[in-house]
Amino acid sequence: MSGQIIDLQAWYQTPVGAYLRAWEQMQVDAAVADIFGYHALQLGLPDFDGLHNNRMPHQWLANEGWVDPVQGAAHGYPRKIALLTHFAALPFSASSIDLVVLPHTLEFCSDPHGALREVQRVLVPEGRVVICGLNPASLWGLRQRRARLYQRLGIGDLFLPEGGEFIGHWRIRDWLRLLGFEVEQADFGCYRPSVQNEQWLQRTAWMDRMGERWWPIFGSAYFFVAVKRVKGMHLLAPNWKHAKARAPQSIPVANRRHDYLKTED
Repeated sequence: MSGQIIDLQAWYQTPVGAYLRAWEQMQVDAAVADIFGYHALQLGLPDFDGLHNNRMPHQWLANEGWVDPVQGAAHGYPRKIALLTHFAALPFSASSIDLVVLPHTLEFCSDPHGALREVQRVLVPEGRVVICGLNPASLWGLRQRRARLYQRLGIGDLFLPEGGEFIGHWRIRDWLRLLGFEVEQADFGCYRPSVQNEQWLQRTAWMDRMGERWWPIFGSAYFFVAVKRVKGMHLLAPNWKHAKARAPQSIPVANRRHDYLKTED
């Protein structure tokens, strides 16, 4: 996975890659800002900081392949890699992580379903997973499939990063549902055409507005926030409503002096 991730990081430096990254960063920042807990984890893509807008005290970045610290500093990674692990076998106990961010992790993972199943294991009940992915049912996906066909003929280059197995959003939804997740947020974006020219990207900015309105599910990128549900479990909210204290009632006391005088008479 390490070589494939480097391909994606290099692709992020292109005009269309920077356009995608800006949209994804905006979505992730807005989503993680209101997710609370103690432990947050990002799997893969060290060039992308998906946790900097989150306020959890313990945050980690895990990668599946070795990255030279000198190389990481040269690339300007925003966060130090704290853990090297296989994403389908995370070294965390069950129900111990509150938030997991997956920026294109499933697309460049050798076992994407196994990685998502492992995320489900380590998440606490009501914990959340954030997923960024490229939509094969889009203009970018169509160009990528055409480029793969041309490559078999020995001509043309791929438009999207090489090595990624892009997963449709409908399949991600099925996996999440089978693992007991409930999709809390689903957004699509990046409707501009598959061009690498900065000038043409700016000229076609109007397509983002049109796409959000007329063909939303055909955006070149998708973004999911899903929450782990556990059947039969209910989180107890603090009981802020206390029973009102009753006003003290006066207790009549017998007039012993009056009773004594009456007895003598």
